[in-house]
Amino acid sequence: MSAGGLVIRIVEGGPEIVLGRRVRPHEGSAWVLPKGTPAEGEAVETTALREVAEETGLAVHIVEPVGSIHYSFVQSGARVDKTVHFYLMVATGGDLANHDYEFEEVRWVPLEEAAHLLKFETEREIVERARPAIDALRERGAA
Repeated sequence: MSAGGLVIRIVEGGPEIVLGRRVRPHEGSAWVLPKGTPAEGEAVETTALREVAEETGLAVHIVEPVGSIHYSFVQSGARVDKTVHFYLMVATGGDLANHDYEFEEVRWVPLEEAAHLLKFETEREIVERARPAIDALRERGAA
């Protein structure tokens, strides 16, 4: 299990979200949403807040859950089934320049561009599921 977030801000041109770019030898470069695994005994929401803060350099606040994705991969010859819980978040402080080593680059991306940049279909689907909540934030001017 992992947890992460869609960090949103509303700017004059429309909503933007934070994406991170990872480079891995067997996968190449990939733009992804920030996420990570829990520390022992850590609540899912706490994991999401901590991992997003570490990976992006931003202090964040959870607005609401967005949903989960499920996928499988092979690690050390064993099949791993994974669930990642995502939350819609807003930044309350911090700086993208303070992101950790897990990303080569972290940046704000227009929401419409994110669908073209995100490597994984499951993450693109999470962004689409979040659109009604993002629209509600935009209408309230809350992000």
